Amino acid sequence: MTTSAKQHLDQLWARGREFLGTEYAILGGAMSWVSERHLVAAISNAGGFGVIACGAMTPDLLRTEITETAAMTDKPFGVNLITMHPDLDELIDVCLELKVTHVVLAGGLPSGASIKKIKEGGAKVICFAPALVLAKRLVRNGADALVIEGSEAGGHIGPVSTSVLAQEILPHITDVPIFVAGGIGRGETIVSYLEVGAAGVQLGTRLVCATESIAHENFKKAFIRASARDAIPTVQIDPRFPVIPVRAITNKGTDEFMEMQRKVIEKHNAGELDQQEAQLEIEHFWAGALKRAVIDGDVEGGSLMAGQIVGTVKSEQPMADIFADLMDQAVGALEARGR
Repeated sequence: MTTSAKQHLDQLWARGREFLGTEYAILGGAMSWVSERHLVAAISNAGGFGVIACGAMTPDLLRTEITETAAMTDKPFGVNLITMHPDLDELIDVCLELKVTHVVLAGGLPSGASIKKIKEGGAKVICFAPALVLAKRLVRNGADALVIEGSEAGGHIGPVSTSVLAQEILPHITDVPIFVAGGIGRGETIVSYLEVGAAGVQLGTRLVCATESIAHENFKKAFIRASARDAIPTVQIDPRFPVIPVRAITNKGTDEFMEMQRKVIEKHNAGELDQQEAQLEIEHFWAGALKRAVIDGDVEGGSLMAGQIVGTVKSEQPMADIFADLMDQAVGALEARGR
């Protein structure tokens, strides 16, 4: 590793490092049941920026999670909040009270009021931008940084690939840092996005098999065995019930989700469930199915949410070693170009 190549990498993601307050401009993707105190603290301690996945937590549970994470690291970390959470305002209050430095708003377009409340409370706001027009609106509404996440990612995904989103958004949004996510698992790819204007990246799937991750051994083994083509999006079977596609490794649970959709729609057609109740029942499937896989190790009936980059995950490694590998690859790519 040459000093000049390392210095060049530091320059490429200087804006992201400064924004996050970290050694590496790498955000940890907020993965429900996986991105809890152990993995979040490990990411931050290793030089990245860990992010707690609040998901469906109550304000009290989030308070405990933030407090316990802070006890395990003295480095910066953030919290990911779902904009549709019924207690969003209370969750924001908890983050501000406990001096969380960065709040990520996900799962829908955040309101200007939520962004304003977080900023006035002293924290920075990071939002997801699935299209250029929305990226511009979020910046106007006060977002301090954006994440653009392509369809290669795991979990709930949009329809556009990372490489296309990067070309659509990076040249036109320069007043806030942008972090690129989806399909990133090697240092060379990180460099390529930094060189076209990204301030940093967000990684999820690549970090699931960290030694510090509490994900069940069976869950990690499923990742290590999987290839890219095993991680496919779910299918919506009725346009009246718009299901955000979820990318996961195919298993029996994938089939069960399709069957569950059919049963819920039949109940709606029979007048047993109204539209909103049916929609909620479909969405709630994922919370339970993901927990069964991540925590209980049910890799047949549970949900194995994973991005297509899962094919490059070959072993369980300490977080520090994962980052060391990524840095060696990134610097190696710059050295090969004579940087």
